Amino acid sequence: MRAVVIHDKGDVRVEDVAEPRVVQPTDALVRVVAAAVCGSDIAVLRGLSPLPRPVQSGHEFVGIVEDVGSDVTTVRPGQFVIAPFNTSDGDCANCRRGLPIACENGRLFGEFGPDGSALEGGQAEFVRVPLADTTLVVAPAPSEALLPAVLTLTDVMATGHEATMHADVRPGVAVVIVGDGAVGQCAILACRRLGAERIVVMSRDPRRQLLARRHGATDVVTARGDEGVAEIVDLLDGGSGHVIEAVGSLDSMRQAIGCARPGGRIGYMGLPWGVELPLWELFGKNLSLSGGGANVRAVVPELLPEVLDGRLDPSGVLDASFSLESAPQAFQAMDTRQCVKAVLRP
Repeated sequence: MRAVVIHDKGDVRVEDVAEPRVVQPTDALVRVVAAAVCGSDIAVLRGLSPLPRPVQSGHEFVGIVEDVGSDVTTVRPGQFVIAPFNTSDGDCANCRRGLPIACENGRLFGEFGPDGSALEGGQAEFVRVPLADTTLVVAPAPSEALLPAVLTLTDVMATGHEATMHADVRPGVAVVIVGDGAVGQCAILACRRLGAERIVVMSRDPRRQLLARRHGATDVVTARGDEGVAEIVDLLDGGSGHVIEAVGSLDSMRQAIGCARPGGRIGYMGLPWGVELPLWELFGKNLSLSGGGANVRAVVPELLPEVLDGRLDPSGVLDASFSLESAPQAFQAMDTRQCVKAVLRP
């Protein structure tokens, strides 16, 4: 079958690989209907996460179940399924606490495990899904128009929602979102969904500013550094008590800290590459910092009905579509900010 493989920094290819099959009795084989390219995939392509060897890429995909192992009881061939970006057993202590991202037996698709093995990624024609019953979410097969919105639930929309939880977003509050990419855009939608009164996004890209406005941003701040902080402080009478960091750089973290008023909460969801935590800055303002990977398997059942009936529409973050064979061009488009997030169709 055909699959996207990242070989090294700057080297992504579409090539023939062995077609997966059911190996363990808890496995399912899924035919991919659509996959997405994540910002973390671009980070790997940029060499921020060195690879010990080539890896089959991708952790955001939806598809149709083709086959299941003998122990699978809730997932059946022919069903449409949403695949969270990590597998989970649903029974370990962390899963029982509602933290499937930290499942003791879970794996990330397209990532290497501690033993050096890799779980093949979802930017492919077929994917083997371990722990299928407690990983996959069965859903009604969406229309073509609805498919992009459903695809976002595999990661980015769930991540935007998670950010609001960490930042303690609730009705009537003012929120600052540092970052205008896919996670930042989904965080805007999540803040609006939760009833935030004012949603300020920090963005310097006119196209992304328009998308942010469409998603519910009430204000846009284009300045950065001390100038950006001063504008936020003036706009929100001392800063915000609810800040979301959606980039993952040291500059964006410092921006988030600067925009937070004393006693505020910062939810960080940007994958942190080379960030050394400025603890004195947090300490000096009595700030709470909370974040981490999204618990997709736990939150999809809450968000899916709203996506299916149109109350929640994150499809706008997927603003470019490519065939699987054109994956290198999709990676380049995201790397050069020609699009926010790309869809791959096998």
